[in-house]
Amino acid sequence: MRRTLYLKFLLAYLIFGFFGFIAVATFVSNMTLEQLKRERADSLYKEATLIANTYASDLYNNQASLDTVKTQLDALDTYLSATIWIINPSGRIILDSSAPVDIDNPIIVEHFDPTVTAGSYYTVGNFFDSFTEDTLSVFAPITSHFKVNGYVVIHIPMSTIQASSDNLLNISYILLIIMLLLSMIILFFFTEMVYIPLRKITYATEQYAIGNLHYEFQVDSADEMGYLASSLSYMASEIAKSEDNQKKFVANVSHDFRSPLTSIKGYLEAMLDGTIPPEIHEKYLQIVLNETERLTKLTNGLLQLNNMNTRGMILERTDFDVNQMIRNTAATFEGICKNKMIGIELILTGEHLLVNADMDKAQQVLYNLLDNAIKFSHNDSIIKIETTEKSNKVLISVKDNGIGIPKDSLKLIWDRFYKTDLSRGKDKKGTGLGLSIVKEIIHAHGENINVVSTEGVGTEFIFTLAKVDDDED
Repeated sequence: MRRTLYLKFLLAYLIFGFFGFIAVATFVSNMTLEQLKRERADSLYKEATLIANTYASDLYNNQASLDTVKTQLDALDTYLSATIWIINPSGRIILDSSAPVDIDNPIIVEHFDPTVTAGSYYTVGNFFDSFTEDTLSVFAPITSHFKVNGYVVIHIPMSTIQASSDNLLNISYILLIIMLLLSMIILFFFTEMVYIPLRKITYATEQYAIGNLHYEFQVDSADEMGYLASSLSYMASEIAKSEDNQKKFVANVSHDFRSPLTSIKGYLEAMLDGTIPPEIHEKYLQIVLNETERLTKLTNGLLQLNNMNTRGMILERTDFDVNQMIRNTAATFEGICKNKMIGIELILTGEHLLVNADMDKAQQVLYNLLDNAIKFSHNDSIIKIETTEKSNKVLISVKDNGIGIPKDSLKLIWDRFYKTDLSRGKDKKGTGLGLSIVKEIIHAHGENINVVSTEGVGTEFIFTLAKVDDDED
């Protein structure tokens, strides 16, 4: 969009103004003239009828003299600004308010035909070549004893009516101009509330299209345009965050794969070139084996997370005793705990405590949390695993007395490959995927997991599972 929308709006505004003037100059002009002509004709017809029934009738009945009637017609001529005739059916003008009485030189209207009005009471034209300009002529018959003796005809120049029409038309033009000026308020609001924000949004999309996802813009509006701008800005920030996470993900994967591969390559080369003597090969082969196990664990974690995100997690829910699952999981860490002199204290509610969940995945959650707790606990310390009931939930807590998690890292521990600075020295074999898998599994169950930690004191993870009532079959 290169100002085309604004130009189109301006063009539409100008077209509206142009056709507005055309409409006033043609349709409104004609309608105004026609309306004034009918109104003036109605008014003059009433006057002509009144004259025909009074002065003209008295003249034909010899109840009034010609001079008397002429005086009355002259007065009405001045009042109406119109020419009044009394004319015989033959076309002879008996009286003309615009000329003196001249009996010796009567004026005859050639080809006079009172039916020229074609069923109406007025006609427009030069009235049988009597005038040099168009004239509105109104007829009223003078009757006596059911006989038409003559006609009262009132003439008024059409130029007079046209002048009145033009005056009204000028008012229409002024009103149209005022409307156009007022409509510029709409143009102003369109510019400020639509066009300028739209330009900002368009420029922002161009920046995002070329890869500048960190471009920031602001539209101060609480309407749909502001919502669109904020949504677009939010979308760009999320895409930028996703892109940053992707770069971080690739960097972390590369680092976590490169380190064991470098170790494996180095030890194998040292054994092949004799740097490491054959009698101690077994020691270094065990190191190589540990590194391959680390790579296998990392690969399996990545595949598991990828399957969770692409296909969604398929759960095989069953009712099982979570207390027994905790005992079995804790038993698998007996050897490691003995080496580090770490005790696992179980504080379980009841002998049996039934939950509804995928047992294998719930056990994986507990295994990962307990593995982390042992890894980051000090020697000769205690790890507590506790179950409690709350409403229709079972809360499972894994609490250690280890190094803890810094406050600014608590929201980041769920990210893939994330490791706190404190854990990097102790977590040499960790992949940084354990807690990400834990979070995915818990959320797939529709449950929650929280963490409470104090640096240098310890960490507690608490997650929930759906409780099965004892009276259920």
